[in-house]
Amino acid sequence: MAIERSGTAIEDPREAEFEASFQRSNVPNWVCNCQILWRHRRFLTWATGTALAVNLVVSLLIPRTYISEAQIMPPESAGSNSALIAALAGRSLEGELLGGLAASLMGGHNSGALFIALLRSGSVTGKLIDRFHLQRVYGKRYRIDAAKTLARRTTITQDKKSGVITLQVKDHDARRARDMAQAYLDELNAVVNRTSTSSAHQERVFIERRLNAVKADLERAQEALSEFSSTHATIDLREQTRATVESEAKVQGELIAARGEMESLQQVYGDSNVRVRAAAARVGALKRELSRMGGSAAPLAASAERNATGGVSADLGPVESYLPLRQVPRLAVPYANLYRDVHVQETVYDLLTQQYEVARIQEAKDIPAVNVIDAPGIAEKKSFPPRALLTLALTGAMFVAFSMFLIGREHWRETPTDDPRRVFAAEVFQVAWGVVQRSTGIVRRSA
Repeated sequence: MAIERSGTAIEDPREAEFEASFQRSNVPNWVCNCQILWRHRRFLTWATGTALAVNLVVSLLIPRTYISEAQIMPPESAGSNSALIAALAGRSLEGELLGGLAASLMGGHNSGALFIALLRSGSVTGKLIDRFHLQRVYGKRYRIDAAKTLARRTTITQDKKSGVITLQVKDHDARRARDMAQAYLDELNAVVNRTSTSSAHQERVFIERRLNAVKADLERAQEALSEFSSTHATIDLREQTRATVESEAKVQGELIAARGEMESLQQVYGDSNVRVRAAAARVGALKRELSRMGGSAAPLAASAERNATGGVSADLGPVESYLPLRQVPRLAVPYANLYRDVHVQETVYDLLTQQYEVARIQEAKDIPAVNVIDAPGIAEKKSFPPRALLTLALTGAMFVAFSMFLIGREHWRETPTDDPRRVFAAEVFQVAWGVVQRSTGIVRRSA
């Protein structure tokens, strides 16, 4: 239908719109979208170029991130060395070996999971926060926020097959990332050594205490024996008794000879002669010497009783230059007791010393040692951001967004005003705009 005016045919707008929509309906949708983008190619080119420049600047402003990585090997089980240690200690650990084997088969002790839990514990992270001043570095007011940031920048994984633990620390400074990864390992080793509560540790502590007590008892027994020996000149009773007997026999022989000489002199010169008196004096001296060697049969002093420490702490008589034969049986008993105490304490001390060394070895094997496979190093290449890839990805996203905006705007314009979808969109927009205006008004009044 057309309207003729002044010889010119004017088409009806409704009929033109119907013909245009009919023509578009016969064209594929993607062709129409391409036509829309082609008509706005200048704007699309300008917008994409601007987005490329902006994204490039943004990617350059993003600080670099470096990763320092370390790998830890979990400790081996000490069960294979228990038999050797048991042989050294002279003990049978058959039950312990079977128990350890059953526990290992059932997964009762997982050192890898233990290490991961310790690395993520507050004891380790707190040390790192204080050591590297991470609250200031991360710009956090509270320690808990710094700890959360540190946890996000730390990755701890474990390979299920090999059990190797991989520790990765991210930071904007490559050297600080290396130092933080090394600090993780140092603090882990310190915490493991500090929190070890194995049975070998308890045994070592007990043996150490018992060893100190036995050492004190041994010193007291040795002091008591030395005091007794010094008081009574008893160094070795057997040898001293043999030497005294030999000396007494020699003195007796000399006494017999001196008596014979004195009697012969008496017969020749009489009792008043000088030589007779000298011989008589010599016989008297030998008798006194023989009497002193024999000693007295009187009992030892009552103070010779054993004191609370097991020794003899008293003055048992006068000090002689030799051992009185009649006192040998009396001195032999306390001397034997003191000597036995010293010998017993020495034996116990030697056994405890051996067990103490074995317990120390076992404790060292039971403590999980931090075996570092790859030590952390300074990263030579940044891990983030990939500036070229990031710039291209953001630019592509902006291009897609601009294209969707242009296509959506054209389709919105071509949609009739009485279309239900357009009416509904208009109502939603009005409601949303009203909410925005009311919110802006409330903010202004409150300001």
